[in-house]
Amino acid sequence: MTDNQFEDKDRVETLRIVTNKGEDVEGQLYELVGGKAFFVNLCIKLYEGVAEDPILRPMYPEEDLGPAAERLQLFLEQYWGGPKTYQEQRGHPQLRLRHAPYKINPAARAAWVKHMRVALEAQKLPELYENQMWAYLDRAATAMINTFED
Repeated sequence: MTDNQFEDKDRVETLRIVTNKGEDVEGQLYELVGGKAFFVNLCIKLYEGVAEDPILRPMYPEEDLGPAAERLQLFLEQYWGGPKTYQEQRGHPQLRLRHAPYKINPAARAAWVKHMRVALEAQKLPELYENQMWAYLDRAATAMINTFED
């Protein structure tokens, strides 16, 4: 089975946090920040930093980081209220499981956070939206730590 042939894609609910009334907790930030174009630009900018980073770059076996940027873009679009394309193509995000093969220690987290901060600030969002996104991205980066070894 390839990532594009997730066999249970029609049975699995899209991963979104919702209120008891079924509304997205994160609202429709996807639309408020500019939709697909925003997330494309965010991920392109992030991976410009990753491409030059001595800690992060070795985690990506592909020479072209475009597919990795697109996977993150699709995930973030879905998380923030956009299309469900990520889950339709790849299944449940399973972020910790998908990152388990890589050594993600506090130094790797710090490197990713540094590049994501630059990427997010480059998008020039209103402060409220930037802070909302940053709160999630910072927590998610911490959750990916899977070792404290150097």
